[in-house]
Amino acid sequence: MNPILNLLSLLGIVGLCFIAWLGSEDRRVIPWKVIFWGIGLQMVVGLIVFGLGSSLIEGLSNLLNVVLDASEAGAKFLFGGASSMLVAEPNFAAGPGPAGRWIARTVGTPFVAVAGDRLSPDNLNPGFAYVLAFRALPQVIFFSGLVSLLYRLNLIQPVVKWFAIIFQKTMNISGAESMAGAANIFLGIESAIAIKPFLLDMTRSELCAILTSCFGSIASSVLALYAGLLRPTFPSIAGHLVSASIMTIPACFVMSKLLIPETGDPKTLGHIPEDEEGESSERPNPMDSLIGGALDGVKMAVGIAAAIIAILGMVALINAVFTTISTVVLGASPSGEPSLITEFFANPLANLMGMLFLPLTFLTGVSLDWQELWSCSLVLGRRLFETNIPPYQQLGRLALSGEISDRALLIISYALCGFTHFASYGIFIGGLSGLIPERRNEIASLGFKALWAGTLATLMSGCIAGLFDIGNAAVLGR
Repeated sequence: MNPILNLLSLLGIVGLCFIAWLGSEDRRVIPWKVIFWGIGLQMVVGLIVFGLGSSLIEGLSNLLNVVLDASEAGAKFLFGGASSMLVAEPNFAAGPGPAGRWIARTVGTPFVAVAGDRLSPDNLNPGFAYVLAFRALPQVIFFSGLVSLLYRLNLIQPVVKWFAIIFQKTMNISGAESMAGAANIFLGIESAIAIKPFLLDMTRSELCAILTSCFGSIASSVLALYAGLLRPTFPSIAGHLVSASIMTIPACFVMSKLLIPETGDPKTLGHIPEDEEGESSERPNPMDSLIGGALDGVKMAVGIAAAIIAILGMVALINAVFTTISTVVLGASPSGEPSLITEFFANPLANLMGMLFLPLTFLTGVSLDWQELWSCSLVLGRRLFETNIPPYQQLGRLALSGEISDRALLIISYALCGFTHFASYGIFIGGLSGLIPERRNEIASLGFKALWAGTLATLMSGCIAGLFDIGNAAVLGR
């Protein structure tokens, strides 16, 4: 534990609010009540997660891990059964058994570990230890169906309304944006459907708050995907992703109201609008809800796969172009060693984003060590172009190799928990515009402001995690 880092995380909360205020449309209007209560709610959640209720998070993680394991049953059946190497057991290492490894050491060259090697003599061939397409994407389909079923059984709506009431009463924001923010703990842009009758008459500040909530939180359908990427090094990650989703919503209201203060008169101020349900005869039965949700999950999984292929391909193409230009124009250094410029152009987008996010990463209190700080900044910076999946994968690799501390793993896992990347921009802007096409231009003008507010909100959640982190490895579930 380093109290200086905890203090830095606390100051980072203030610093992020100041950065948001600098970009405000009206700096004279400061939403003090939203700021104090928004940060206060985050503090309460942080105290429960890292102080009073660490066992609660561990229990929640264990429960979610059971659901995560169950979500792989269908994928195992489709891709090879119980012995499938494409969807292997989490602790199963594909490769030669004990007898095969003994023969290999006796007859062949003995295994010798080298610096940075993550293999051991008992794990000579990890094989298909984790294939994203066969492990993570089926979980998206399963969780989408599960959430749809829970909504049909009316098990999630009371929780959403409870959170909405807390947000509305404490921060004195409108009921409609409170409801949308609370629903974002479980959903994505679909959360706006519940308040569709009020969207057309919403103020500019309300619309920005709704979009920011979409960017700053994660839908439960992708929770399994992110949890699976970090579970080997962060066993209780599932519970922490849930707490991060809850914690970030108040931060989204803080940042959005700082960027676009409320100067209008919201129609739902002071009360929570009712979620109008259709007639029972028109509602699908539970099985239809499960299958329909799974089909929606298929669309989401295909969209995720398509986005990853297209975006990572473009990033690789841009990097290749810049690498070629730097080699031709700059040439090699006289000593034959790569220069700082050629190293930068070898991976220009990641390095540029790392440079831009470096001050923000520092404010989270991740570390005072330059190399660790830079590694974390690179991870955070990648999210903007590459979505959350490659950064979470890289974070897991850094933690497994010991290149970052447990504190950095904890903070960055919270700071990454959101949809603050360009791939989601079109989804959220297009989705909300489709509900109120009359205000399409205004929504488009709010898009990048909301993306920026959501980014600051996720970083604030990282600050909360850094503030309450005391170096207890049990928080990670180890």
